[in-house]
Amino acid sequence: MQASNMYFWGTGRRKNAVARVRIRPGQGLIKVNNRTLEDYLPRFTWQLQALEALKVAGVEGKVDVLVRAHGGGLTGQAGAIRLGIARAILKMNPQARPALKKAGLLTRDPRMVERKKFGQAGARARFQYSKR
Repeated sequence: MQASNMYFWGTGRRKNAVARVRIRPGQGLIKVNNRTLEDYLPRFTWQLQALEALKVAGVEGKVDVLVRAHGGGLTGQAGAIRLGIARAILKMNPQARPALKKAGLLTRDPRMVERKKFGQAGARARFQYSKR
């Protein structure tokens, strides 16, 4: 297999979103579900969050990033893409670990939506109590 066709994989998850990320040395092309990053994540904060790992590792513009994201909303997907890119960079360049770790990019955010309980209005909300 040629070095140009060599992909490094990383899976990112956040909330209910899952992002399968492939990176390879290249010109800085970024595609999310066959769309440009700006098209897929319209908010600038989402774009910054998704690409944070590239900046921290110092490979911005040096690798092509291909992402398949699904589930959850765009905020969760941006976080999942961030973790997936960080994990893929780690496989490509293990020396980037201290920088990624210090920036907190290798930690999966464990916060999930709490389930709704039966006999209640929501996860925490109760139906209104009536004394009589």
